[in-house]
Amino acid sequence: MRRLFAGLTAVSVLAVATACGSSGSGGSDGGGGSSGGTTTVKVGLIPIVDVAPLYLGQKKGFFSERGLKLSLSSAQGGAAIVPGVTSGQFQFGFSNMTSLMIAQSNDVPVKAVANGIASTGEQGRDFGAITVKGDSPVKSAKELEGRKVAINTLKNINETAVRASVRKAGGDPDEVDFVELAFDQMPAALDGGRIDAAMAVEPALATIKSQGGREIASPMVDVAPKLTVAMYFTSVKYAQENPDVVKRFQEATAESLAYADAHPDEVREIVTTYTKIPPAVLEKVTLPKWPAEPNRPAIEALAELGREDGLFEQAPDLDALLP
Repeated sequence: MRRLFAGLTAVSVLAVATACGSSGSGGSDGGGGSSGGTTTVKVGLIPIVDVAPLYLGQKKGFFSERGLKLSLSSAQGGAAIVPGVTSGQFQFGFSNMTSLMIAQSNDVPVKAVANGIASTGEQGRDFGAITVKGDSPVKSAKELEGRKVAINTLKNINETAVRASVRKAGGDPDEVDFVELAFDQMPAALDGGRIDAAMAVEPALATIKSQGGREIASPMVDVAPKLTVAMYFTSVKYAQENPDVVKRFQEATAESLAYADAHPDEVREIVTTYTKIPPAVLEKVTLPKWPAEPNRPAIEALAELGREDGLFEQAPDLDALLP
């Protein structure tokens, strides 16, 4: 996974093949075809911890009970998934909120339909953190001024979050030297001294800690309490043409999220079936939260920070974007 938050939240160090192409928009059969009363829907994902609820929900029968069969496709990030959904290659996809808001503000016809993941809301105990080497003189986000800080994608959710932490600590985020670096490259770059700090998410965060690194801030928590980081989405066209399929997907996903949130051990077990994350690392990974509903005030706070950072040419219409 090269760029989790390049269009998707979240939380992997795996490099996977991009699955982006062009196909016609789905029709009333759900876009993936139907057989024997079951509708197959294609979902664009990346193999990360965040999407474990869908794999669990499929295993537990939450989707099949509602006449849905998931065809889960791997993609490198939102750069593949957003156009894949809008072109009809995927009926649903997974993306971080900043990427969805950027798309919506640019008149890309996307519609969030189900919650994805949220921050734990706990400083020092979140699935993402600004990290430094154990012997670094940097003790707070304010001290990142003039230093090289790695984020997986420039001008997206992680940059906004780091800037929020720097501001909160009394620093000037414009003085931070942001560099783009894939999550899987951050542990070695930090350990080798090629960067001064890294905004790492799981499981890269657990890897950095295993190397003696330490956290100095929890940026997602600094953006807003219990921030909604990512959601599942579809195209506006598909939502209009297939409201029943969307409703069933929403219901099954909600049940899957609740189950995952209540069964962390099963989450870690299911993750091993679709990723190559080493079990020893997975045991130390801090899991995100999977609430049933998005946190609208937190999303509004993220949108305002994005506006301040110049990410939007026009303000995103959250009423149109959110379910």
